[in-house]
Amino acid sequence: MSEQPNLVRKVLVKRHTDLEVYRLAFAAAMEVFELSKRFPKEETYSLTDQMRRSSRSVCANLAEAWRKRRYEAAFISKLGECEAEAAETQTWLQFAVECGYLERAVATKLYKTFDSIIAMLVRMITNANQWTLR
Repeated sequence: MSEQPNLVRKVLVKRHTDLEVYRLAFAAAMEVFELSKRFPKEETYSLTDQMRRSSRSVCANLAEAWRKRRYEAAFISKLGECEAEAAETQTWLQFAVECGYLERAVATKLYKTFDSIIAMLVRMITNANQWTLR
């Protein structure tokens, strides 16, 4: 009996927006934005702003990392910033739950999404030579 052909298809990544991690991070940042619209007015310049900023920063830093992939160290450094911003967003999610602004189940789902984003970033960092230009 012959082996089944490999059904996994590699996708050519031309832009940072083609990256699965970017698409996931962008969707998560938009979810943060929508959820944070319900936060109290007094949180506008603190929790709301910080949570939105850090979640969006994951995407912005990914765009920068993609353009710096000619230099492996710069690429890895920028991906490290992405990872840090994703973890920061998780911290703000915890505060939002404890302050009573987000339901725990909603925040937990989003927290796990950021766990997935962090895992994807760590894999990119670990395998940076597969992403950088020669």
